[in-house]
Amino acid sequence: MSAIQTTKMSNWRWVICALLFLATTVNYMDRQVLSLTWKDFIAPEFHWNDNDYGTITGWFSIFYAIANLFAGKFIDWMGTKKGYLIAIFVWSTGAVMHAGCGWVAMNIEGYDSIEALRMVQAGSDAAVAIATVSVWLFLSCRMILALGEAGNFPAAIKVTAEYFPKKDRAFSTSIFNSGASVGALAAPATIPLLARAWGWEMAFVIIGALGYIWMALWIWAYEKPAKNSRVNQAELNYIEQDNDIADVQNKHEAKEEKTIPFWECFTYKQTWSFIVGKFMTDGVWWFFLFWAPAYFSDQYGYTSDSAMGIALIFTLYAICTVLSIGGGYLPKIFVEKYGMNPYAGRMRAMFIFALFPVLGLFAQPLGAYSAWWPAILIGLLGAGHQSWSANIFSTVGDMFPKSTIGTITGIGSMAGGVGSFLINKGSGMFFTWADGQGGAFQMFGFEGKPAAYMVVFCICAVAYLVGWCIMKALVPKYKPIVVEN
Repeated sequence: MSAIQTTKMSNWRWVICALLFLATTVNYMDRQVLSLTWKDFIAPEFHWNDNDYGTITGWFSIFYAIANLFAGKFIDWMGTKKGYLIAIFVWSTGAVMHAGCGWVAMNIEGYDSIEALRMVQAGSDAAVAIATVSVWLFLSCRMILALGEAGNFPAAIKVTAEYFPKKDRAFSTSIFNSGASVGALAAPATIPLLARAWGWEMAFVIIGALGYIWMALWIWAYEKPAKNSRVNQAELNYIEQDNDIADVQNKHEAKEEKTIPFWECFTYKQTWSFIVGKFMTDGVWWFFLFWAPAYFSDQYGYTSDSAMGIALIFTLYAICTVLSIGGGYLPKIFVEKYGMNPYAGRMRAMFIFALFPVLGLFAQPLGAYSAWWPAILIGLLGAGHQSWSANIFSTVGDMFPKSTIGTITGIGSMAGGVGSFLINKGSGMFFTWADGQGGAFQMFGFEGKPAAYMVVFCICAVAYLVGWCIMKALVPKYKPIVVEN
């Protein structure tokens, strides 16, 4: 190897990081296609009501939560290259399969065209049959989508550990993780326009096909650093600078730490603190993720493909993205400036973030003046959630030995999935019922479906404070779990 190769370091690790960023962006966009098309494009064809959509989004949350329990072990078993390829192939295929649901429903129900499905009288037995069949078809596709999407973050985190030394991993992780925010911003600006121009089916196909393009790039670009011809010796030395230290630490941890058995985890208050925090708050994020486009369409008449509808959703996620960036820095200030231990600093920061969602109480009342108010206030609520979420995961590392972090995280993710199912399915049922009641259902000065939205917004607004209080009651101060051999 020449002197130039060993002194001038290549930078292929950043190309790999860029691919992780693209995968995360595509991951998030695939998840958003349904929420941005169902109300104005899909529901009229299949005679869906809010309850039908709530069933789909609720069960997606459960599928995704369950898949998360096994995704990390699958990636470890298959290896990074094959595991990531399989994950993105599965979720991209699931995304594209949504486009065929109309054709399959048409043939199952014996109609000659999609237009014939649309023309069936609303509320008739035939309309109910079409809705039922199509819901099951979409649920099948969502299950495949959830199964594949669960592999993205375990694979990306594993790749980051392979290609970056410890001191660079937080930065590289923040780069690829920002793909979620970019996806959230790109989705409302592109998906409704694709649906309007070429039909909702093509929106699923085009966005889903991006994953296949990524697969080709991954096959071309990725090999483990030591085997990658694009990584020279200088870069390899840089990547592997922690190896000697890591070997010593791993031997020490293997000797000192013992894994906590799965069922024994539930005997610790720290586990239940994390469970409660995830159960109470994950569903809030998923609710606004799945229902915000329908809310602006229902309440203000701004369809997801209208200029105003796109602007409102884009603004909501732009606020969420920009303000949540500082979520990880606030605990650091409490620790470094005020001398608090990491757990105490994190809990104080989480209390502050729990106050942001309270603004959701004013979204519906101020919406009477302008739709921009709900967009701004929900954006602030979302920023609070993202900051809360970044810190609640860190409380696991504060309290549990490294050997058990994955198990506790999986348990908490399952709890969050159950909470997401309840709020999404419950909201769908509630909105459908309230819409049928009309003026007979009144709450907080609203009636019918607007009253139902107000009730759900109130639940979302206080969920974080309730969750924080229970967490604090269960674990009032820093108390790490020590497992003796």
